[in-house]
Amino acid sequence: MANGNRQAILKEKIAALPKTPGVYMFKDAEGRVMYIGKANDLRARVASYFQPAADLHSTRGPAIAEMATRVVDIAHLDCENEVEALLTENRLIKDVQPPYNERLTDGKSFPYIEITTWEDFPRVRITREPHAKSKLFGPFVNVSGLRAAMRELQRIFKFCTCTLKFTEEDLQRRRHRPCLLYSIHHCTAPCAGRIDRQAYREDIQRLIKFLSSKRSVVLRQMRKDMEQASADMKFELAAKLRDQIRALESLDLAGKPDVHIQPEVFFTDPKEGLERLARILDLDGPPRVIEGFDIATIQGEDSCGSLVCFIDGVPFKDGYKRFRIKTVEGMDDYAMLREVLFRRYRHVAQGEELFPDLVLIDGGLGQLHAAREAIAALDLDPPRIISLAKREEEIYVDRTEQPVKLPRNDPALKILQYVRDEAHRFAQHYHHILRRKKVIGE
Repeated sequence: MANGNRQAILKEKIAALPKTPGVYMFKDAEGRVMYIGKANDLRARVASYFQPAADLHSTRGPAIAEMATRVVDIAHLDCENEVEALLTENRLIKDVQPPYNERLTDGKSFPYIEITTWEDFPRVRITREPHAKSKLFGPFVNVSGLRAAMRELQRIFKFCTCTLKFTEEDLQRRRHRPCLLYSIHHCTAPCAGRIDRQAYREDIQRLIKFLSSKRSVVLRQMRKDMEQASADMKFELAAKLRDQIRALESLDLAGKPDVHIQPEVFFTDPKEGLERLARILDLDGPPRVIEGFDIATIQGEDSCGSLVCFIDGVPFKDGYKRFRIKTVEGMDDYAMLREVLFRRYRHVAQGEELFPDLVLIDGGLGQLHAAREAIAALDLDPPRIISLAKREEEIYVDRTEQPVKLPRNDPALKILQYVRDEAHRFAQHYHHILRRKKVIGE
């Protein structure tokens, strides 16, 4: 496409964008998403990439400047507010893995407020690894504000935050000495039997009701109290109320657990996941050793591959390896993958090492075929090889063409996602090292 035509098309697409919060996606000539971003004003934000005065090379770096020259199409998703835009951007980047998004591809997630309602005495905590049975609020995008809000919530509702395990029938807890939070009236000490189960759960229900509400009545009264304290020259009290209001207002900077889903954060028992995986793949038993592979590259430069090893569903860091691509030039992910697997499993062909129980490739059917070709070139009888495709999270199994689709909360899928995401993180980390060395001339 001629540059003049491209500019005219982009100008038309930008003019059609709404001036509202949302997520934008830049696509190349082949329709692939290269970059995903968020904006409070979609039209203004997207236009800033293509204005003649924009110096992307200085403000955003050479990679983004180069990416902007390859954009031929722009897609967008409308969002209700900037918080939803941030959460939607985060989810899309994790699922699509655009090549020019370095941020939000490290596996980090947004935290929740978790209330363990399945326990006799529910605990309340901030966590990035919630239990599926708990009552959840979030995910929250302002972590520091959330921590400040939690301090205020505990002062008001006096809930338990400790990790002690106890039940209503546990008579020994009455001999337990409560912690400092009880002494400063921030906890009712159920761990020491200072409150019964019914009364404690009533406090928790009030907390849940408060978190589920708009909180406008409470905040309105607090603002009145702050203004009155200021008028009475009680400036220390007014400042304290101001900080409390800001903390509680930060609770509004959150998504909804059932809408802004982060499936990668929920705890999975490795044993349960491996047993489920064995049934799905028709293995003789749960796979003890799983090796995962991924490729990292931008336009065929500084390309590298990663190998991660999991034993009994847990990362085995001594088994991690990284590979700088030596034989492939340009953009050929399949060839890079064949090189990495050939270099890894030639040691098996030489009798120096053993195959893992399962090989997981980050990608779809094409990557799976490339992996099989690499191992076939070594004249080996491979273990089970599967690939996990992003976005739809479809599992491609060797010797079959149709993928396996599992529910997002399936423990087998969670194990595979853990391995896949760790391989991706390890590959990206090495790729960034290579690029940094190239830029600064190390």
